[in-house]
Amino acid sequence: MAKKSRQDSQGTPAIIALDRAGVAYGRHAYEHDPASGLSYGQEAAEALGADPAQVLKTLLADVDGRLVVGIVPVDGSLDLKALARAVGGKRATMADPAAAQRATGYVLGGISPLGQKQGHTTVLDESAAGFDVVYVSGGRRGLDVSLAPDDLLRLTEGRLAPIARA
Repeated sequence: MAKKSRQDSQGTPAIIALDRAGVAYGRHAYEHDPASGLSYGQEAAEALGADPAQVLKTLLADVDGRLVVGIVPVDGSLDLKALARAVGGKRATMADPAAAQRATGYVLGGISPLGQKQGHTTVLDESAAGFDVVYVSGGRRGLDVSLAPDDLLRLTEGRLAPIARA
């Protein structure tokens, strides 16, 4: 993966965060098709020709009154009980979409775990550790970035835990 220059970073806060951190990453743009009938994540996996287990979706949950980011493969779902346990909480529900957009600065289908408006506790599903590279949203629909799971954890100050369900 080539490191992008600051001049090439025109765009999203996620791309700018990657550039500032000096992390090696790939940028993968594709044409978002709202009529495809696929979820945003499944559409990305198909467009990128990537294993859906390697393409991750970023979800926000309310855990005991605070927003927490859960990152899971697009071919699975977020286990809310497991997410709550992973952060020492008791109860988790999916965050209100409008609250998720406000807290991250991104639109649904383009929420990146990187460069969010506010910092949130972040948990990455442990399955990501089995890949050299994972794909996450680059901060808009039709843009993903690929990077090492360790870099994703470092940049989000995240932790690994079993939070996905098939």
